[in-house]
Amino acid sequence: MDSVPSLNSTIGVYEIGVLISYVLLGVATTQTYIYYTRFPDDSIKLKTLVAVVWLCEVAHAGCLGHALYTYTITAYMHPDAFVRAPVALGVAVLFAGIIRACVQGSASFLRLLGSIVAFVMELHSTSLADYEAQWWWLFTTVWSLSVANDVTITATLVIVLRRRRPNGLQRTTALVDKVIAWTIETGMLTSAVAVVTLTSFITIRGNFIWLATFSITSRLFSNSLLASLNSRTTLRAMNEIPLPSLKLPDDLPSNGGQVSKLSELVFVVGSRSTVP
Repeated sequence: MDSVPSLNSTIGVYEIGVLISYVLLGVATTQTYIYYTRFPDDSIKLKTLVAVVWLCEVAHAGCLGHALYTYTITAYMHPDAFVRAPVALGVAVLFAGIIRACVQGSASFLRLLGSIVAFVMELHSTSLADYEAQWWWLFTTVWSLSVANDVTITATLVIVLRRRRPNGLQRTTALVDKVIAWTIETGMLTSAVAVVTLTSFITIRGNFIWLATFSITSRLFSNSLLASLNSRTTLRAMNEIPLPSLKLPDDLPSNGGQVSKLSELVFVVGSRSTVP
């Protein structure tokens, strides 16, 4: 019994992570519904991507729930049993890799390969402790790649958007600044969670903090993807704000040259305020 870790730092932490992950799954489900109702004219490829991400999220959540049930119900009154690694956890690792690859594209290909290897190796493991001890380098590599991908993608997007940021077009500049802010916020959030997962896995052995943060990582990616797609409504609303009209005074002299110059001024002001 002395070799069994504290339930608060293992099953308790993992249970909190699963509960948070289920809340985020509800948010992702709501965003998925909003996406399909607001953007029915999107391409089939984009709609398929959203469907695949959501289905993988549901499957990932099911695996986490199965592992939690195994730890708290199947292993009830058998404290030695909870140290075994449920197969569902390995499947959850696989689905997490697929979700990240769908959101980030080819940048997460190496991480997806690492997730596949972790899934296969978990099938042959006898306990979670042995699994961690034998394959710690694989987990370290996978989460290091995750941090590198998040930071690289975020920095690249910000640099590209900054270079395309127009000068003088106030409305377009506001749109680009909004996209840059969203990019930094989502990139920092996913990077921070990946860093916490990696740090807790390396420094705190025999603790399930890394497993709790892993439970919510994929939810952050799917929600960031869906939020980016659904935010197009906000950006379009910003683009459709009516411009103030210029009213000509009633006592304007009927000089053809002055009227012509005023018309040119109205045209220039209007053209500089229009998003190309």
